[in-house]
Amino acid sequence: MPQIVVLPHHLLCPDGAVIEAPAGTSVCDALLENDIDIEHACEKSCACTTCHVIVREGFDSLNEAEEKEEDLLDKAWGLEANSRLSCQAIVADEDLVVEIPRYTINHASENH
Repeated sequence: MPQIVVLPHHLLCPDGAVIEAPAGTSVCDALLENDIDIEHACEKSCACTTCHVIVREGFDSLNEAEEKEEDLLDKAWGLEANSRLSCQAIVADEDLVVEIPRYTINHASENH
């Protein structure tokens, strides 16, 4: 089963984490299922950017981003070439290293 290495995030995962995620699972669902409470203000419907992650390793193994996701990513804080919305990034058979950006466009947490 592929692993996701989550780099340390000051609030959500201060020590970082290594989690397992079955292929076919979204990165967002994998994080949430492992008590890493990433923002997902639109309830994972690809309508916001609060679940934005930067994929440091394994980016090419993910499904291709659709146009709607790419348009939304343009609004994400800290956008990089290897950014994805975690609700749309589907784990394949390769391990991933992801970084959750320090900020989102939300001014307040939705506390899902």
